[in-house]
Amino acid sequence: MAGHSKWANIKHRKAAQDAKRGKVFTKIIRELVVAAKAGGANPEDNPRLRAAIDKALGANMKRDTIDKAVARGAGAGEGENYDEITYEGYAPGGIAVMVACMTDNRNRTVSDVRHCFTKRGGNLGTDGSVAYLFKRVAQYQFTDVDEDLLIDVALDAGAEDVYSSADKSMIVEASWDSFLTVKDAMIASGFVPDHSEVTFLATTEISLEKGHAATLIALVDALEDLDDVQAVYTNGSISEAILAEID
Repeated sequence: MAGHSKWANIKHRKAAQDAKRGKVFTKIIRELVVAAKAGGANPEDNPRLRAAIDKALGANMKRDTIDKAVARGAGAGEGENYDEITYEGYAPGGIAVMVACMTDNRNRTVSDVRHCFTKRGGNLGTDGSVAYLFKRVAQYQFTDVDEDLLIDVALDAGAEDVYSSADKSMIVEASWDSFLTVKDAMIASGFVPDHSEVTFLATTEISLEKGHAATLIALVDALEDLDDVQAVYTNGSISEAILAEID
């Protein structure tokens, strides 16, 4: 089955990013605080919080740290007021970029994001300028599994697509609002994903040559290094051959 996987051609650099555990934890803690503030401290009644807790545990965050963040968000401690903002823009080559942020200072965040774009020859756009080029989906990644059985289990669980990615892992896609339902059903059938998340995928990707690929990687790395940035999505596609040249 056909499809897209953002893990296929950026995992090599994300490993280096994720090694910055303190920064990763800062971003996850914000997710926990915002989720608890929006829907309460009980993950059984708050799917978004449960997803954030799963993500925190997957990153080896201590349970005490998770509980403290949830308590802050639910109002049991000194709380933060984070706004969720998505900025849209273009990298050189006309590549669409969406930047999801959580911030307690909008002026600081937009200034930092704009600086990242401008420094690398890109520019911020208006709301809606590139969002229509993406779809919101749930994704689950599996390795070393019985592919035929996974397909049967995933589709029975409500998934919409199952396919093999460029790195030979299996990717399951579902509607974003059924993220936990599909995940729980697959786990109950013995398929525990190596990675799972709600993400934005480009409906049409643009293949990049070396120069624009290097610039896009630098832009995404700079954006993801900002504390206020939770995730970055693009419609740029970089081949393994181009990646090898850049590395």
